[in-house]
Amino acid sequence: MVTLVSTTQQQLGLLFDAVAVADRVIAQCFAFRAELIDQTRRFSEAHAGEIPRGPQALWSREEIAKRELSSELAVTLRIPERSAETLLAESRALVQDLPATRAALHDGVISYRHAQAIVQQSWSIPVQGLAAFEQALLPSAEHLTVAKLKHKARLLRERLHPETITARHAESIAKRTSSVEAGAYGMATLFLTTGAELVQAIFTRATDLAASLQSPDETRTLTQVRTDVLSDLLIHGVTPTGVGTGVKATVQVTVPVLTLLGHSEEPGYLEGYGPIDPATARDLASRAPSFTRLLTHPETGVILSVGRDRYKPPKAMRRFLRLRDETCRFPGCNRPARGAELDHSHDWGLLGETAHDNLAHLCRPNHALKTQTRWSVAQQPGGILTWTSPTGREFITEPATILPTVLPTGPPKAGPPPVGPPTAAASDLPDDPPF
Repeated sequence: MVTLVSTTQQQLGLLFDAVAVADRVIAQCFAFRAELIDQTRRFSEAHAGEIPRGPQALWSREEIAKRELSSELAVTLRIPERSAETLLAESRALVQDLPATRAALHDGVISYRHAQAIVQQSWSIPVQGLAAFEQALLPSAEHLTVAKLKHKARLLRERLHPETITARHAESIAKRTSSVEAGAYGMATLFLTTGAELVQAIFTRATDLAASLQSPDETRTLTQVRTDVLSDLLIHGVTPTGVGTGVKATVQVTVPVLTLLGHSEEPGYLEGYGPIDPATARDLASRAPSFTRLLTHPETGVILSVGRDRYKPPKAMRRFLRLRDETCRFPGCNRPARGAELDHSHDWGLLGETAHDNLAHLCRPNHALKTQTRWSVAQQPGGILTWTSPTGREFITEPATILPTVLPTGPPKAGPPPVGPPTAAASDLPDDPPF
């Protein structure tokens, strides 16, 4: 049977062929990047002994070299430092442990995601079993999807691994984690990674509770009800040991005055997330005592009140800086400011002042990085930080919220109120230091 292909379909086929060529070029670039990254690692390790250490240094030269390497790679590629550490490990594995996988990537016959699947499943396999692991997987990697390749790699790893799955599960459960990822239109996703039996039990319980709440009058889908059940349990629930009793989440929401009064549809601003719809902002400001409500002037955006039941003058500067920074101010770090430390950009011991233009939030790991390594930082007007890396390269971080420290002069400008987070005035800040 002869199948005739039209000219149009032939042209479309040529476009698909061009896409495949581009994909092979991308794979080759990933292979080249892996080689360069591992070369950078080897160079850093070889020269670690040349790193100067002061009398107060707590880290070894090897640890300093390791942290300087991963942090500068992270800011160079604009990725989190954990991702940079993973990238360093993947590059090392491709260059040193899995040469056949690197060759396949260099030839463009597999994608970097396929190479990652092989690398990540190989990390727990003894060195003597890696060649057999590669040989068994690479022929399939050329035509399998990444998901199917991962499944096959897991099965193969189980056969080659000398430890029992029980021992490896005990090691994995120690790495359980949770995180939040902001979405669009006032939505966000909560991630929970823990034991499979726990996740399945959580999901099953939520599903059963959701099913019990459904009735002919229920307009929500089972998925919507289950999501609402999980939200209610996490916010209001109490653990069997009593943990959670009386504990309420504290979240800071900024609400423009006219939005609060229903005379404007300007968005509110939720700390750690960003703009939220006016209805949600009004609801949070009106009924939730665990929320800090910031009322802003509709034209200047100057903070008018933080709620008299919460306001303490010694903490005003901390509140100002927390609202300004929102996260750790090291490049690329998204750890929230509420759990970070206030660091003097110009060290206090070197006559640095405790002032809004010399303070910024740093999480503990990056605070230690600034203290123990050759990273340095300088503040610029407007809360902008200029970081200088150990190799002398500069990286800039901007504040999450622009908070002018000088009140505007003259009559209010015509036009709509500004959209976004609030602004503050120098008069909102206390004279005494926050600590």
